[in-house]
This record gives sequence, C-alpha cells and structure tokens, in this order.
Amino acid sequence: MATAEERMQVLRMIENGTVNAAEGARLLDALGQDIPSQPATPPPPPVVHPAAPRRFHIRVTDLTTGKAKVDVNLPWSLVSVGINMGARFAPRDIDIEQMMQTIDSSTSGKVMDIVDEEDSERVEIFVE
Repeated sequence: MATAEERMQVLRMIENGTVNAAEGARLLDALGQDIPSQPATPPPPPVVHPAAPRRFHIRVTDLTTGKAKVDVNLPWSLVSVGINMGARFAPRDIDIEQMMQTIDSSTSGKVMDIVDEEDSERVEIFVE
C-alpha cells in the first residue's frame, strides 16, 4: 500500500501537467487502495469507572451529648496512610487487616460502627 507522500507526488504530477488525468489515475490505481481524504477520527476516550470509592469518612460522636467530636473526610489516596497511623490507637479487638480488605473490595457505606462505653464515644467509619 502506498504512502500518502507517494499519492501526493502523483497528484502534483497531474497538477504540473507531467502526466494527464488518465495516467495519474492509473498510477494511483497501481499504488493500491485509496487513502481516506480525511484522517480517521480518533476513538473516544474510554469511560473510566472508579474501581474504589473516593472518600474515607470517620466520625466520632460523644454518646452523652450526641455531638460529633471528630468528623474527618479523607481523600482515597490517603486512606492507607491514615489507617496505618490510626492502627496504633485502635482497640486490640479490631482487625485492621479485615477492615482494609473490606475497604479494598470497593464496598461503599458504613464499614465499622464501634461503641466505646468506657469513654462514652461511638466511632463510625464510612467509605463513600
């Protein structure tokens, strides 16, 4: 198959009168199939669906007053850093690895709901 440059050269020969139109047509036929006059339209960009939720929400509520003591929304990119830092303060009966598996499974909604009666607090963790 001919290149676009080879075809342009034949068209210039016709334009300059080096060959007549019939000869030019035979040359173009000899070069192979015609190249489309307009460049191919690039395919549309792929639709990207997020594989994982985008926000990690932690809310700590005082059970006595019902007021939020902590209300934090983290970008998804900081989740693993935040969990590793927060794991040091988590009660020993919380399975951090299980929580990470749940979060990584692209589940959205409430991941954990912990009531600490000793400190009269409720900790809720959401993936949104």
